[in-house]
Order: sequence, then C-alpha cells, then structure tokens
Amino acid sequence: MDKVVVGVDAGTTAVKAVVFSTKGEILLTAHRGVPVEYGKKGEAEQDLNAIWQAVRECLTEVTGQLADEQVIGVGLTGQGDGAWLLDKQQQPLQKAAIWMDGRAGRRVQEWQDGGQGRRVLDVTGTTIFPALAPVLLSEFADQDPGFLDSIGTTFHCKDWIRYQLTGELATDYTEASRLFFDVHSGEGHNAQLAADLGLEKVLGTLPTVLPAEASGGTVSEAAAAATGLPAGIPVAVGMIDVAVTGPGLGAIDDGDAWLILGTTGFIGTLLGSVDERRSELSMVLATGRDKQVLEFLAPMTGTPNLDWIRNTLGFEDWSVAETEARSVRPGSGGVVYLPYASPDGERAPFLDPSASASWLGMSISTKPAQILRSVYEGVSFSLVECAEVLKIDGDLVVSGGGFRSDLICEMLADTTGQRVIRQDAPEAGARGAATLALVASGAASDVKDAASMMVTSTSSFEPNPANHDVYRKAYDVYRTSRDALRPAWPAMRDLRAASDEQDQA
Repeated sequence: MDKVVVGVDAGTTAVKAVVFSTKGEILLTAHRGVPVEYGKKGEAEQDLNAIWQAVRECLTEVTGQLADEQVIGVGLTGQGDGAWLLDKQQQPLQKAAIWMDGRAGRRVQEWQDGGQGRRVLDVTGTTIFPALAPVLLSEFADQDPGFLDSIGTTFHCKDWIRYQLTGELATDYTEASRLFFDVHSGEGHNAQLAADLGLEKVLGTLPTVLPAEASGGTVSEAAAAATGLPAGIPVAVGMIDVAVTGPGLGAIDDGDAWLILGTTGFIGTLLGSVDERRSELSMVLATGRDKQVLEFLAPMTGTPNLDWIRNTLGFEDWSVAETEARSVRPGSGGVVYLPYASPDGERAPFLDPSASASWLGMSISTKPAQILRSVYEGVSFSLVECAEVLKIDGDLVVSGGGFRSDLICEMLADTTGQRVIRQDAPEAGARGAATLALVASGAASDVKDAASMMVTSTSSFEPNPANHDVYRKAYDVYRTSRDALRPAWPAMRDLRAASDEQDQA
C-alpha cells in the first residue's frame, strides 16, 4: 500500500487539496472557489464556514479517488493576516476581515504618528498596514467597546481549518509573529506591546504556539466522516502561505531566499536573527528554529493586475495574451504602468494606503499590446525593487501562479541580470504544507529530510544582455514617476470615494 500525504492550501479566492506521493509526485488535486465580499468602507471579508465547506469538498473529492493509497498525514497553509475570530463557544464571531481589508487605513497613519507603529515594528519586526490583526482589532474595539470581550480565540485561516479537522486550537510561529510575538527573543508574546496598543484583553484569546512541523492534533471521527480522511492521522501545525513555500522549495537554512507571485507578491530571505534584517520597511516572521527569522516584503502588486488587463482587453486565454504582449519590444513603447491597484494601497517596499495604479507615457499612437506588456513590466519591476531592498543576489528562486508566465520570469532575469530558477511543479503552497506533514507523520526525520523527499524539477531563465539596458532605463522611469505621483495619491483616493458616493446616491 503506497503512502501519501495531503496538502491543503486555503488561498484568498480558491481552496486546494493536493495528494502527494512521498516522492513529491502530484497524484490528485481538487479546487473550490471562495468569494470575497467587498464593502463600501474598504472592507474585504470571507465567511469562515464557507472556507471550511470548500476545504471539506476538496478533501472529499480527492479521498474519494484514492484506491489502495494510505493517507498518513495532512499539512495546512492559508492566507495570512486579517482578523480570524471565534466567539466563546468557538464558533465564528464574524466574517473574517482578510489581508485585503482597507477599512483601517486612517488608523495606520495615526499609529505611525503616535508611535504605536514603531512599537509594533520594534517587538514583532512587522511594518503595520490596514489588515494587520492588531490594527483591525483596535478598529473594531473603537466601533464597539465590548468587542474585545466577545472574542474567544484569535488566530488565522489555516488554524481554523485545523480546528475543524482536529478540534484543537493552536498556531505556529510565523502566524504568531503577526500579533504580539517577540521575534528578538523568540520566546512568546510581548504583554507590554499588547497593553501599549490597548489590546491586553486579546492576549487571553491567543492559542498555543507550536513548531510548524509538529502535529497540531489528529483527524477527529467527525472530520473523517465529513472528508473521507482516516481518523487519527496527524495534522501538521503548518505555516502562513508565504512562508510555507520555503520548505517546499528546500529553502530552510540561513541565507536561502525565494520569490512568489500570486494574488500578492513575496520576496523573502532567511536570516540567523532579526538583528541581520536588511530593511525596516520589511516584515519579519519567527520560524521557530532558534532565533531564525524570515525577512520579507509582500507587495500588493500581484496577479490581479494581470487578470484585470487580460479581461479588460478581452483575452480569454493566457497564452494568447502573452503572445500579444511579446509582439512589442521591451520597454512597451515608453508606456509605464504603476501596479498599485489594490484597494488596500501598498505595503512594500513602502507603506502607503493611498497608493493607486496608473499608466504614464501614453500617446494617441500607443498600441493595446504596449499597454498590455507594460502591465507585465510593472508587476516585474515591483518584484525587482523589493529584491534590491533585501539585497538578494545570486539565483532568484521563484514559485507561484504568476511565475507560470515565462515572460515574467524573463523580465525578472533581464532586469536584474540574475538567473531565475522556477520550480516546474504547480501547487507550491500545498507542497510546502505536505512537506511539513511528512515530519508530523514520522515519515521524515526533520524538515530538511522531508524537503529532499519532495524535490521537483526546475526550469532556468538566463539574463538576456540585449534587454538589460532597456529594462534598467524603464525601471528607473518606473521608480521616478511613481515617486513623483505619490503626493497626489491621497487626492486621487478622495476623488474615487466621492465618485463612488455619487454612483450609490
């Protein structure tokens, strides 16, 4: 009987369950969409029960197709940040305010001006933004003075899924770092920080922090009946989605680095301690391995930019869109796209809740293909800037849905002059989660051993010297024009809000 592990990746718009062999082969995959609900004040929310239903359906689909395979463990990952709250009966207190939520944008500026933002940075290594859990909790508490008293548990997306599978409440070090965890000592939450933020009541709602590869409980009889998983198998604690890709790529040691391009971007590197961080504009997560931290930048300039322009220009197929983008030369005929299209603004490599997308350099002779290509270039330039801030040299190891695009990989290599190495197999998040499940199940001795079992093939993209100078000039214009426009962004946001109000009147 062949042994297999299941990796569950609860992303922002889709949940996936992937069955892997213990040699890293993808055997089965199931996907379900999960809607995001947007509000008039910048809200971006999801229903916790809808997420669990999607997970349950995915698991039922893949387990129903297994023959003689033996599932030995489950690994979990999910979208990070936001406020994922249970009440005193351990039922959802409200819909989750997810990482895209922008309702607390003004509070970010208030905390920056008042010193709270600096306190959060000093203790947790995190630069504040509107959807960071402490910022959202403070916003909710101001709206309802009794709100904090109603919270039973404060945790995160993948922790909710594990609770449904096992009945156990826990989280890992990477997710704990998004609240009050002291990344300098690596020894727990800082009560003084919580008090300084007026959130001391939240401390009693935080679950136990466990290593990501530890067992966070076993599949209950009820969950087994609902999903088809065997009762009693371990469910690994897991990690936040941006961090879990590291084990799946074999990035475990200090100095290892990788990039992800999904709904958001991610550029991160592992460091021996927070004292080695390269930028105060970055975010830092404890990994649970002594004082090691993952320093990263997570720009909001991800694949939604590409989805939007493809749909706007009427390309039904990605390959057709990319062929059209290749029909014009690097530099897009002087058209520059600023990819700050998220309703939440931008958080890396700078923090600005008012950040807005725009095109520059167009004329009546501009071609649709140049507009299209400029979006690819703008998304690529955002990643290049973050890699420069973190001083990542050597090969650029990449993963994630956006990097399925050869054009993006080529632009990244040509602009930086560094070779890009892409993992060929899809489902990098689920692979990383499954890697941790191998350890939790006892099939691997440690994370490094598990990563060697799950290794997959890669493709490489060498820099094209002929394109380098063009892209560097375009990249310089991208940064210069962006910085020049930043003072106008708040007024642009105000105009947008006023127009929305008129439309709704």
